[in-house]
Amino acid sequence: MAAAFTAFFLGLFLNLSGIPRPPAFETISGIFVPVGTFILLVSIGLGTRFSSVASYVQESVLVGFIKFITVPVFGCTLASLFDLHLLSDGLVFKVVLILTSMPVAFNALVAASIYDLDLDMANSYWLVTTLALIAVLPWLYFLLSSNFLPL
Repeated sequence: MAAAFTAFFLGLFLNLSGIPRPPAFETISGIFVPVGTFILLVSIGLGTRFSSVASYVQESVLVGFIKFITVPVFGCTLASLFDLHLLSDGLVFKVVLILTSMPVAFNALVAASIYDLDLDMANSYWLVTTLALIAVLPWLYFLLSSNFLPL
């Protein structure tokens, strides 16, 4: 944990100091970010028990409702109140809509693993909300491509 904070604050310091990023960092990032993501997903996949999803169907549906209905409504309402739909031809508002409509991130699985929480429940939420994107993505496409949004 200390290494992550040290790396973050070192990067923040270098960013704010104005020291230009060496060109080699583009190549390094292009390799390490996908490899790190792959390793993280493999480790999560090794701990996933798909049979436990059935134990959390009711809770997963409730979390899905909150994640795909309540959070976007709340986030987009706040975005409208702060007039974010007026910025960059509505692009900022669209970003808020997309970000608030995404499923439970696999980072929740990492936290459940590290802190010895209910990993089966976190896996169920992640899997169910990710599968729910099959229904959510067409709605997002409709909303983003129509004049329905207050833009």
